Amino acid sequence: MISLVVEVPERYDFWGSTRWVGPVAAWEGRSVLWWATNTPGGAGTVRLTHAATGRVHADAWGDGAQWLLAQVPLVLGLHDDPSSFAPPAGLVADLARRAAGVHLPRTDRVHEALVAAILGQKVQSDAARHSLRQLAMRHGARAPGPCDLHLVPEPGVLASLDYSAFHPCNVERARAERVIGVSRRASWVESRTAADELQLLPGVGPWTAAVTAAAAWGDADAVAVGDYHLPNTVCWALAREPRGDDARMLELLEPYRGHRGRVVRLLMDAQIRAPKRGPRLAISDIRRR
Repeated sequence: MISLVVEVPERYDFWGSTRWVGPVAAWEGRSVLWWATNTPGGAGTVRLTHAATGRVHADAWGDGAQWLLAQVPLVLGLHDDPSSFAPPAGLVADLARRAAGVHLPRTDRVHEALVAAILGQKVQSDAARHSLRQLAMRHGARAPGPCDLHLVPEPGVLASLDYSAFHPCNVERARAERVIGVSRRASWVESRTAADELQLLPGVGPWTAAVTAAAAWGDADAVAVGDYHLPNTVCWALAREPRGDDARMLELLEPYRGHRGRVVRLLMDAQIRAPKRGPRLAISDIRRR
């Protein structure tokens, strides 16, 4: 184990800043985060502990420990400056003021973020997380260190699987083949720096690219166009319109360009929801087919 102490701003919100770090992560209360990933140097696990105001203690295990410690400031979102966002008076400004200590993290693990995003296509988020956990348990290595986590399978492992191997994880052929495809081009994927580049891959559209960009690069402007619920949420929050489409959502977010993803995150963290109407997104289970 190797360790590091990182200084954070006095008003830093540890839980609010790191609660979306993943896809392989576990919490102990709201002050201790475990994150495991396949780093360029090998598998690694880091434990982040916000034990005192102004400091986060990081302990890392595995071949990737050194890389993880160097990544800690980015995972904490310290590259992100929330004070650079100055929206006009109103709901968004109020939410931004309450979340002044929340930073947007980045992991720089593009392939893992992309796999998680693909598994989230057209399904509920809980189902996607369950599928990812099952995939990690069945085909991923156990994370190093004193934690009960399994890593997202390495690209070479995913690329070698047949699509039928994904069925026990409740992943149908379409998403399975997309995961296999991006895993075969993992080196290219890891070298990308923009969401538009990811859309050159088959099966990766604006929604998947934006979700990946937000997780891997902490992109404050990433908006998941094509989401089932998001247009309604944004239109309700910003214009009191109970229903909306992508075009209307982007129109309402345009004044916040550069921080559109931050606005979406503020709305989600505040649990703002449009009035419910109609059927919910169906939960599909293919494991017995």
